[in-house]
Amino acid sequence: MSSRTDSGRPVARHGWGPALATVLGTLITMGAVAALGLWAAGATDLPEGSFPPVVAAAVITAVGGTVELSGDAGGLAGTEGGLTVIPLSVTLAGALVLGGGFLRPLRHRDGAGAPELAGWTARIAALWLLAVLGLALAARHTFELSLGDGPLGDLGDLFGFTPVVGFSTNVVPTVLIGLLWLAGVLVVSLAVSRDAPLPSGLLRLRTAVRPAAWGMVGLLLAAVVICLVIALVVAATRGHPAETFAVILLGLPNIAWLALTVGLGATWDGRVEGSFGLPMPHVLDEVLRTPDVSVLNLGTLVEHDGGKWWWLLVVVAALLLATAFATAARSPARVRAWQHAVRMAVALALTVLMICLMARITARIGLSVLGIGGLGEGFSGQVLLRPRLWGALGLALLWGLVTGFAGALLARAVRRRDAAGPGG
Repeated sequence: MSSRTDSGRPVARHGWGPALATVLGTLITMGAVAALGLWAAGATDLPEGSFPPVVAAAVITAVGGTVELSGDAGGLAGTEGGLTVIPLSVTLAGALVLGGGFLRPLRHRDGAGAPELAGWTARIAALWLLAVLGLALAARHTFELSLGDGPLGDLGDLFGFTPVVGFSTNVVPTVLIGLLWLAGVLVVSLAVSRDAPLPSGLLRLRTAVRPAAWGMVGLLLAAVVICLVIALVVAATRGHPAETFAVILLGLPNIAWLALTVGLGATWDGRVEGSFGLPMPHVLDEVLRTPDVSVLNLGTLVEHDGGKWWWLLVVVAALLLATAFATAARSPARVRAWQHAVRMAVALALTVLMICLMARITARIGLSVLGIGGLGEGFSGQVLLRPRLWGALGLALLWGLVTGFAGALLARAVRRRDAAGPGG
């Protein structure tokens, strides 16, 4: 809602209605993407009544929460495990809707006071807190685990037990992490938007922060779009469309941004063990499925699947140079090339840090009977993926400096050509 002063300048009034619409729109979007992705991944085959809590759990993990697995069978059997993985497709969809709803009442404004922004943010935060609390309470369920006809089934018949497994979330940490996620999305939204007003004390950030932040968001979205095109081509030409769409709807940014860091030269350590896994491309599953922790980088991909993976380095270099050029072109002409380089380096390092924190995976499930673990195919396994952080940040700084300086020189050359005109 808005009204106008006598001078005709719009003045925003941020009520509870727009805040509720923003939060509901975010939840509906995230829930829909999560439900479709889980459906494509086959989660509808879970025991009756499990699907809605699983969808709630997926949304919780999308904002940084964790899911704990537990269960028992009268002391004869036990299950343990945990899931720390962020389905970044769900996260990205929610962040885009939330950021758009937050910025909508602020558009076409010359300025905004800190109390006004604080009040608008507080309304969204209060409703978001209630939403995350409800999801955390809903993301829990227990069901009986069928042991099948193998050795586990024979043991179950012998001792007369049926394991009961369940999952739940730790409510208080989940709510706090959800609020932290909300704060991050709102800060990034303000940093990226060209039209959203800032308090007078922060106006200097318009030239120092906004172009670089806008460039990094554009870089991340471009990587996702490229991977989306590749995924759709794979789905159309190589079969397995359900599996591919599960990757798209649950973990496409996980793959896209992981590929971005690998193209920079970063190294990740990982492992896939057992039949338990997560939606991921086959090449990653093959590289990571080794007896010990595997190394995932550009070299291991080239070694595993031929020299064609060198194209990843070329694509990432082109994306970074385009981002640096666009960032410099969006900045005032008075900003020097070395300043662009430093800002690009810092922004890229922060972006890579975010990727390393959000794309890491720790997923584990295990079933033990009479103290003996690892019994039965499909009842135990783990997925591990973690970055070598300092190396990744160092490479990001180096790439940022080089491409930032080159992009600034290109932008300056284009400005001079345009200033010279057709006859120059």
